[in-house]
Amino acid sequence: MKLSDFQYELPQELIAQSPLKQRDASRLLAVDRQNHRFEHRHFYDLPAYLRPGDCLVINTSKVLPARLYGKNPKHTTPIEVVLLKNVEANIWEMLVRPGKRVPVGDTVVLGDGKLEAKILSIGEGGVRVAELAYKGEFYSLLDEIGQMPLPPYITRRLEEKDRYQTVYAKQPGSAAAPTAGLHFTPELLDLLSRQGVQIAHVTLHVGLGTFRPVKVEEISEHKMHCESYFVDEKDADLINRTRQNGGRVIAVGTTSIRTLESAADENGMIRAGGGETEIFIYPGYRFKAVDGLITNFHLPGSTLLMLISAFYDREKILALYREAIKEQYRFFSFGDAMLLL
Repeated sequence: MKLSDFQYELPQELIAQSPLKQRDASRLLAVDRQNHRFEHRHFYDLPAYLRPGDCLVINTSKVLPARLYGKNPKHTTPIEVVLLKNVEANIWEMLVRPGKRVPVGDTVVLGDGKLEAKILSIGEGGVRVAELAYKGEFYSLLDEIGQMPLPPYITRRLEEKDRYQTVYAKQPGSAAAPTAGLHFTPELLDLLSRQGVQIAHVTLHVGLGTFRPVKVEEISEHKMHCESYFVDEKDADLINRTRQNGGRVIAVGTTSIRTLESAADENGMIRAGGGETEIFIYPGYRFKAVDGLITNFHLPGSTLLMLISAFYDREKILALYREAIKEQYRFFSFGDAMLLL
């Protein structure tokens, strides 16, 4: 398939620049894939579409305040760094802008000298590998000197860091939020649990793939960046029992669906453990482990739009996007949601 098959026109004013005051007040386009019908609802209506025995799978990865500012002492040009992935110990992959000002062997001084990053190598796509030096506890330091790495289409400053964080975020490591989960509140999760909906936890740390656009017209030639994922034995058992008992496994976000499909065997059973995944899901992919999906509205030409087109149907997804635009839905990270069942 071609990259041009996944383009659509979006009015600029529909790109949400800030989150709603109430997380679950966002709109929800609820889609019945079998009957090709949809309804305009709100996210707090989600319990009406789930039933006892279903299992929601949520990604508990926590976004790092990974955008840092500083300088290379050899130059006066301000330097921006986005931490992407902890490779080992104090070794991190990162984006550096402008990269030409920080060659291998140079050091970037960040946060008024509280953190230093010595560039060890430059890899694919200009990603730097650097060794970090600092005093004290690393994640506490990041909270002090870092900013949330909001996507470039969000130009308004985020007043509260936790609004680019799910209410269930636990495991630090993501360079971007698993945004479908931003709509949940503790009260909504409690209501679903009391309704008999199971909640399973997985972890996938969102990395460079979120920032990297597809640049090839033949999409099968696009290469995804590796991301780390983990599923513990208790949650794998819960997901597998759901399927065995006739319940539906519903992924909250494309990160959860990539985790499940990476961890599944050919029979759709989830294997506990973790690793690295480069899974790229586009039309023609056969899903093994997922029956439903909650997701936001994604950028034209993005791998995320390709994934949901694989889960349903490309033409029908684009028709739903046109409907959402007509109805003035809010798009992208702080936007509204879609439920595909």
